[in-house]
Amino acid sequence: MVPEPLSFEKAFERLEQILEKMNSGKTPLEESLKLFEEAEKLIRTCSARLTTAEQKIEQLIKSKGELALDANENPKAEPFHTHLG
Repeated sequence: MVPEPLSFEKAFERLEQILEKMNSGKTPLEESLKLFEEAEKLIRTCSARLTTAEQKIEQLIKSKGELALDANENPKAEPFHTHLG
């Protein structure tokens, strides 16, 4: 059975746990290396999911009318906030 991929929220939550543990200064080197590798995978996962979401939002905006662009011809964006906890 293939495990279901982590949701963005679960991946982000795990990433926060890893960073908290590594920043504690109490993690042995070997474990820190394993956590760093896991964090790198989680960052790539979160980044890919955010890119996909951004593309979907741009498509939705385009389907509703013209895409609003900034002075550099990039899509205007609003800050994205996650609320975990």
